[in-house]
Amino acid sequence: MKNILIIQTAFLGDVVLATALVEKLHTFYPNARLDFLLRKGNESLLKGHPLLNEVLIWDKQQGKYKSLLKLLGHIRKQKYDLVVNVQRFGATGILTALSGARETVGFDKNPFSRFFTRRYQHDVESGTHEVERNHLLIQSITDSQAAKPKLYPSEQDFIKVQPLKQQPFICMAPTSVWFTKQFPKEQWVTLINSIAPNYTIYLLGSPADKQHCDDIIVQSINRQVVNLCGQLNLLQSAALMQDAILNYVNDSGPMHLASALNAPTCAVYCSTVPRFGFGPLAEFAEVVEREEPLYCRPCGLHGYKACPQGHFKCARDIRNEQLLEVLTLAEAQAVI
Repeated sequence: MKNILIIQTAFLGDVVLATALVEKLHTFYPNARLDFLLRKGNESLLKGHPLLNEVLIWDKQQGKYKSLLKLLGHIRKQKYDLVVNVQRFGATGILTALSGARETVGFDKNPFSRFFTRRYQHDVESGTHEVERNHLLIQSITDSQAAKPKLYPSEQDFIKVQPLKQQPFICMAPTSVWFTKQFPKEQWVTLINSIAPNYTIYLLGSPADKQHCDDIIVQSINRQVVNLCGQLNLLQSAALMQDAILNYVNDSGPMHLASALNAPTCAVYCSTVPRFGFGPLAEFAEVVEREEPLYCRPCGLHGYKACPQGHFKCARDIRNEQLLEVLTLAEAQAVI
């Protein structure tokens, strides 16, 4: 294997989880050229990645199919030995099937998988983690043990956040693309108000999340809260999270950033459930969710813009004490 392309054009977290394939393939084929294809908006995740030769970008704003054809031409010129398609939708299936690669592999849910050399089942109900499901695609050419995802913030990224690490701190990422994955604003306020003043609390997110986090700060009586939304890029956020006493996150992208830097994690699950296979992977990682079963939970794999039942009990019934218990555990872990 000399030239290998990995394709994952889904959300930020999906790209992070797919980096486990980069780690494993590099271990077994250290001299191979590894390329990665993702969609525009996620490329900063892999900036300066030491194991990747080229990051290809699918820019739908140029025109979905125009950009796809341009990519196909580039891919065919590379004469890949192997294309590993983690994405399960048709557009990337076309790229894979027509790539000209000696070997192509992907999941059977991709509508063009019948044209791949090998295809495997993708079962979100099995309880298997996504990194293990992805690893199935390369198990026959590596081994049976899945690697963990990993990101590589630069030295400059760590320098950027170093001034924020002068005293003990906690990170919180309160937002999500999906409303029903997002712990309610007022419950974040309750949590913040319960945390001792010796901690600085950093709220993380994109520029679009700034107002949401400003609202949380206004409602809070804790004066040790700093809104960093839009001030740090993804790798800088990950570099900060690495040294937090604890990172409170939803079932969303920041949870996977924490996994990739092995940062202590408290993952709050509202409408979704860990058994779908997208849970936290850090050595210290705890999941907090409603303690009693709920007839409508889970209501879907990704979530909704509003609670389908109107009550949102999967989130509102999570007790603040559950979140504080994880902090106590994390504090004890930090002392060890």
